[in-house]
Amino acid sequence: MTATLRSFLNALRRTVGDEQVLTDPADCWAYGYDNSRRHRPPDAVVFATDHEQVVALVRLCRAERVALTARGRGTGTGGGSVPLRGGVVLSFERMNRILDIDPVNRAITVEPGVTNQAVQDALAAHGYFWPPDPTSAAYCTVGGNLALNAGGPRAVKYGATRENVLGLRAVTGAGDAIRTGSYTTKGAVGYDLTRLLIGSEGTLAIITEAVLKLTPLPEARRTLRATYASVANAAAAVARIMAQPVTPCALEFLDAGAIDMIRHYGKAELPEGVGALLMIEVDGPRAALDAEAEAIARAAHGPGVRTVETARDADAARALWSTRKALSPALRTVAPNKLNEDVVVPVSRIAELIGGLDRISREAGIPIVNFGHAGNGNIHVNLLYDSQDPTQAANARPAVDRVFDLVLSLGGTLSGEHGIGREKRDYLARAIDPPTLDLMRRIKAEFDPDGILNPDKVLPPADTPTP
Repeated sequence: MTATLRSFLNALRRTVGDEQVLTDPADCWAYGYDNSRRHRPPDAVVFATDHEQVVALVRLCRAERVALTARGRGTGTGGGSVPLRGGVVLSFERMNRILDIDPVNRAITVEPGVTNQAVQDALAAHGYFWPPDPTSAAYCTVGGNLALNAGGPRAVKYGATRENVLGLRAVTGAGDAIRTGSYTTKGAVGYDLTRLLIGSEGTLAIITEAVLKLTPLPEARRTLRATYASVANAAAAVARIMAQPVTPCALEFLDAGAIDMIRHYGKAELPEGVGALLMIEVDGPRAALDAEAEAIARAAHGPGVRTVETARDADAARALWSTRKALSPALRTVAPNKLNEDVVVPVSRIAELIGGLDRISREAGIPIVNFGHAGNGNIHVNLLYDSQDPTQAANARPAVDRVFDLVLSLGGTLSGEHGIGREKRDYLARAIDPPTLDLMRRIKAEFDPDGILNPDKVLPPADTPTP
């Protein structure tokens, strides 16, 4: 350990307390990864317990030009919480309090380390929920949801994180404590910095507190499952469903590869010869729900439909959703080396996307399984390559390049809810024109003048060649 590093670590302990700092490499190791499989251990881990400690920590790191990476639980897939330059990881696992629940004003104030599930459990007692519902809700933190603008199945009706936050408390890379937004659901004062910080992956400021906007729990739900002969038939059904007045609260899509995987590795029963499957859920007042479910079912019927089933009770609904829930364990079993890209295209072009992905799969010799949130065109593209197969290993990244080109050619975008992080950083210039990207760099420099906050993420350096 150099004298400079030793001096900085001593200052770190004085700032937040010795019991809130880890420096042993063995202790720090676990804080250097996320679900992208990237890994770089930090030099130190800090467990802040309040806003003032975060302010002091940012100011110390800025003074010493030390990289500072905020971290929730490491469930992200884009490498966003991996400390690529070492430095300090700020773990929010001890800032996990629910500070206030205000049912009258439909608001809850929380610290960033509280889990999504803890928020949902606390709100359920008051008859409310917070709409973002990523698959990792039991483990991921609200801070992580804010960093990535997380969504989930319910986003099709209720919006993603950005549409469900009233205001934030944060610390910029300059060490300035700021508040954004308001406690009211309407506000038109100044620039919308709340929406700017949400999805910025900790590169502009570190969020220390959030006021979340609540939604009343629906009185009842209905779950439907529809199967189709082809992806084109299912995509046409998605367009019909989204065009009629009843908006589903979930509209999930699985292609033939995903269905075959479930059939072989799960216990769900599916008819043979199915090319695509939709999981549909509608919620609302119990008195109106039967009519709304029937409207959805009518829209789901059409050319190529094989079956449309409606669950009439909770057990039947769980049986239908078992199809979707069987998929992730199956993917882990089959392809430990899979690449998961969450892309978005206009709903009307889902069939073209899946057709293009099928061509890429055949030409690269890599199985590709697709599923996701069809109601807003957010498809999770899983390239199931074998790192021990030289041909597949060599073709995997070029195949990802082709996937992104395909998505952009269809008027889509590179990420719907997983963020950019490091994994997609160098592709950003394909999706954003140079003047806009330059403006983003200037915004970054204004918030974080010395570039200490989560460096090397989201924005590619100006001289980075496009892959």
